[in-house]
Amino acid sequence: MAITHTLRSEYLHWKADEVKIINDRAVRFRDVCVHEMHVGDVDDPDIYVAQHIWEWQQTEAGEFVMTHAVDKPYWIRATDHNTYGHIYRIVARLAEPDELFWTLKWGNI
Repeated sequence: MAITHTLRSEYLHWKADEVKIINDRAVRFRDVCVHEMHVGDVDDPDIYVAQHIWEWQQTEAGEFVMTHAVDKPYWIRATDHNTYGHIYRIVARLAEPDELFWTLKWGNI
């Protein structure tokens, strides 16, 4: 799988927003939640979510994120207290123009 992960709900890979000058233009880079999925209370939720992540990577939105992400996207697992399951979020670091395109085409999570 081409996405790194963390087992805690903390954003271990998270980086603060940064601005770089590219071609005499200020471009902002930030981490964006690009996909969210829910898994029930199972023995090994990482195994159950792996297929869903792989299928998402094959979609148009997933391919865009994997191509345009500055760093390798990562996923975060958090407890869903409403269903006693798990929430998985895929986070990618995108440049501002790519983030805008993604938000307009596929919506914000």
